[in-house]
Amino acid sequence: MSVHDELTSVQRCLDDLSRSLGRLEQQLGTGGLDIRRVRTDCEHLRESVALLREASSTPAAQRRPELVTIPDTPYDNSLWVDTDDEGLGARDRRAP
Repeated sequence: MSVHDELTSVQRCLDDLSRSLGRLEQQLGTGGLDIRRVRTDCEHLRESVALLREASSTPAAQRRPELVTIPDTPYDNSLWVDTDDEGLGARDRRAP
């Protein structure tokens, strides 16, 4: 199956789950913490599937993060004059 078919299948399952939850809410009431939690989880799943569908519709070239080149040249030592060596204490003091 293609990604689109799989997402459609998941969407149908979520629709079935939502209908079943509606029937359960009629029988149990909507005030219970458990049924509200399951309803909220179902809505979160619906939102996640929508995000997956959106991500799958964009071309792969657009999804790749932009690469940042880090130079091999050493950093300027003046950037570190006001810092302490982590775990070693201050430069002008001795460790206990």
